[in-house]
Amino acid sequence: MYRIRFHGRGGQGMKTAGRILGSAFFLAGLEVQDAPRYGAERRGAPIFAYVRASRSPIFERGIITRPGLIIVADNHLLAMPGAGVLSGADTGTVFLIHSHEKAAIWQERLNLQGPVFTLPGLAENELRFRGAACAGGAAALIGELDSDLLAEAVREELAPLGQELVAANLAVARAAHDALVAHRGAVHEGSPVSAEEYTPPGWLTLACEEPLFSAPAIHAPATSELSQTGLWRTERPIIDTARCNRCWWICSTFCPEGAIQVDDERRPRIDYAHCKGCLICLAQCPAHAITAVPEEEAAAQGETP
Repeated sequence: MYRIRFHGRGGQGMKTAGRILGSAFFLAGLEVQDAPRYGAERRGAPIFAYVRASRSPIFERGIITRPGLIIVADNHLLAMPGAGVLSGADTGTVFLIHSHEKAAIWQERLNLQGPVFTLPGLAENELRFRGAACAGGAAALIGELDSDLLAEAVREELAPLGQELVAANLAVARAAHDALVAHRGAVHEGSPVSAEEYTPPGWLTLACEEPLFSAPAIHAPATSELSQTGLWRTERPIIDTARCNRCWWICSTFCPEGAIQVDDERRPRIDYAHCKGCLICLAQCPAHAITAVPEEEAAAQGETP
């Protein structure tokens, strides 16, 4: 079975790379799994995609822990332990790194025992096609695939983007493939992973917490009250007391954080220490008594939260 892992950052096309390579394997007649796995939900956060391909049905599931090929789209991730680029690599693992530096430099830096190759550096206007380059380089190192299968997979996966983008991605994928085709067959099929060697994790049994401690109310002791989520706010809701009808229940009920309290005179008060600035109260107020002020502007005017 071929086990391939793509490592990059959000927005660098690792999901696309996995889909292209997976489609190329499928067109070659193999059984395929390909899927991305995200980390933090933000652009630029580490992400990896994995591809399994085999001539027989695939019964493995989950992330790849014993990769035969690791493709690194952003070499800065190699210095980030949390990105897990080197996880599971052994002497038989092949590395393909997108870098302007030579493969020998990375082999020495990381003390890698297996083969190391580098993708040719992309021009600034080609970086958005990095996923296609990674797929093309990976296809060149795998004996099962050729440039025609790669081209067909690129067209199939990217057709909805239009002919112009398909052509641009295809050119980058072919260039990466041609740069590494001399090393065709460097990536070999890995041996089956036996479930008999599986060691279950050492589970811990935790006692249930008291209901009050686990309650979602932000003022429950020792929970969200201690987290000053008001620091997340970019806009501050301000209540115009002259226009407020003191209907009291609408804004306080719709606030998802419970950050609006009502006093004995039915006047709403916003707890700015915990208000995240979602402005749902502004949208729900029937009297339009709530306005939004940029947090920076409010601070400049000396308004105290």
